[in-house]
Amino acid sequence: MKEIQYNISIKSTANIGELDAKEQELVSRAQNAAQRAYAPYSKFKVGACLLLDNGEMIEGNNQENASYPCGCCAERTALHYANSKFPDSKVTAIAISAFNGNGLLDEPITPCGICRQALLETEIRNKQNIKVLMNGNRHTDIAKCVSDLLPLAFNDSQL
Repeated sequence: MKEIQYNISIKSTANIGELDAKEQELVSRAQNAAQRAYAPYSKFKVGACLLLDNGEMIEGNNQENASYPCGCCAERTALHYANSKFPDSKVTAIAISAFNGNGLLDEPITPCGICRQALLETEIRNKQNIKVLMNGNRHTDIAKCVSDLLPLAFNDSQL
């Protein structure tokens, strides 16, 4: 039996001041978007903010529904809006933050599997890495690309 290893690299910073100005703004806008999330059932509010190559920043937040499968995550809400409003622009980065009843989570959250797949499709389509900033109260984790978060991804070559 052959063993295959996948190496990924995630950076972490306890000081948001170590991020560049655009990244700091992305994180701040993700936090603000989370505060506006529609999450009456879970009380778990997630915000995302995309940076496009045209300089636009697109915010999204989770949208719940009493029929749970009808909801949408913050990352995909932002992606869908960006793709419909700016179809020729590429996503270069995304920041994600989450709040519960006690405020900003201490630990960063990662995108769920569906959002990872949607982000990866965007990364592949644009032939450009999307930096992922996952923000928490104690630290912010940074992946240089979505594929680092989904090393065994399903893609068009498997269709």
